Amino acid sequence: MAYIPHTDEDVRAMLEAIGAPDIEALFDEIPPALLIDSLQAVPPALSEMEVGRLMLDRANRDGRPLNFIGAGAYEHHIPAPVWAITTRGEIYSAYTPYQAEASQGTLQSIYEYQTMMASLTAMDVSNASLYDGASALAEACLMAVRANRRSKSSRILVPRNVNPTYRSCTAAIAGTQGLKLDVVDYDRASGCTLPEALRSYEGQDITAVVLQQPNFFGQLEDVDAITDWARAQGALVIAIVNPVSLALLRPPGEWGEGGVDIACGEGQPLGVPLSSGGPYFGFLTTRMEHVRQMPGRIVGRTVDLDGRSGFTLTLQAREQHIRRGKATSNICTNQGLLMTAATIYMTLLGPSGLERVAAACVARTEELVTALCELPGVRSGFQGPRFHEAVIQFDCPVQPVLAALAEKGIVGGYDLGRDFPELGQALLVCATETRTGEDIARYATTLADALKRAAAA
Repeated sequence: MAYIPHTDEDVRAMLEAIGAPDIEALFDEIPPALLIDSLQAVPPALSEMEVGRLMLDRANRDGRPLNFIGAGAYEHHIPAPVWAITTRGEIYSAYTPYQAEASQGTLQSIYEYQTMMASLTAMDVSNASLYDGASALAEACLMAVRANRRSKSSRILVPRNVNPTYRSCTAAIAGTQGLKLDVVDYDRASGCTLPEALRSYEGQDITAVVLQQPNFFGQLEDVDAITDWARAQGALVIAIVNPVSLALLRPPGEWGEGGVDIACGEGQPLGVPLSSGGPYFGFLTTRMEHVRQMPGRIVGRTVDLDGRSGFTLTLQAREQHIRRGKATSNICTNQGLLMTAATIYMTLLGPSGLERVAAACVARTEELVTALCELPGVRSGFQGPRFHEAVIQFDCPVQPVLAALAEKGIVGGYDLGRDFPELGQALLVCATETRTGEDIARYATTLADALKRAAAA
């Protein structure tokens, strides 16, 4: 059994050893006014079989809708071995690897993960993951302020076409620590960052420039030009990247003349399922010259006295993460389980497998956009190259259309009206390798019926 409770004799022996008359005496510091006799809202106890049936019924209420939403969280095929291995007891229950002599397996898996992420992003060093992509961007901005000693302004340029959740999270975390986030507008025709909006900052003290590739709309930015422009202003460059896209697109370490300074993003596409909103894990890589400012765990490889390979946490002590105001970062616990799943996922697919996944995502998205834009009143929002996400605009309100699609078991996309009202009735749609031609045809047919109903209403 995975769990064996204490027997009555165990409890009696414990109470005798500590000199307590009963279990209730252990809680005698709780004021009587706070004590209750029962939990009125808690239903009667169920058997294991009944609990299993209840949970299955609850899960079935969610259904299995056909998903065409991305917006930072993506439905990819996950090979069966990924979580069969990840949920083995020796991996699933492993905690923090502070004692190297007892944690060689955990440390080696982190080291392999770091090696893969550094290679994927073409950067020198990777940490061992952060909470999610949004908090990874916040940590990258704080890191840039520490690393760019020449800048005194703590100003970060953030394009408006960066994921709005990332922008709000960064403002919440880094904004309270004196960072100033200047939002840069985007071109309404291409969805990409406006060069003239950046040029208005020339000659000013800018600490760093954020650049998402592909951006939140799925459009591909002119990363070389923006990276070189930022360098000319004395600013560091922070890249936000989709790890799957890097199988096709040039990695951030090769943008412009010298690459970016920091690359971060969401690791969920690498073998982590969409599980009711999480958990996710963020990744962060950088150039060696900035490694001392990097938050999170860093594992190094060395040899022992007998010449055998060994692994240990390096460059940072545990105390660095828990000294609050004096710490480089308050990030402490790394998302080790999800990082392990990502390592297994990347190992199984290899470079060629990840490239096939990325290529399939591009192809499916183009099929989807073509099929939807053939319908009356539907058009593509932006021109230019994109990666597995696209903006679609309608002549009618988006919300009733999404509701009609949901009735037919289709999650139609992300309504852009709240975050980008200037785009009108716009929807962000996504198709990964999990969507088939039949899925796309079903979406197009159902959307056509929804649009007719909307027009009639």
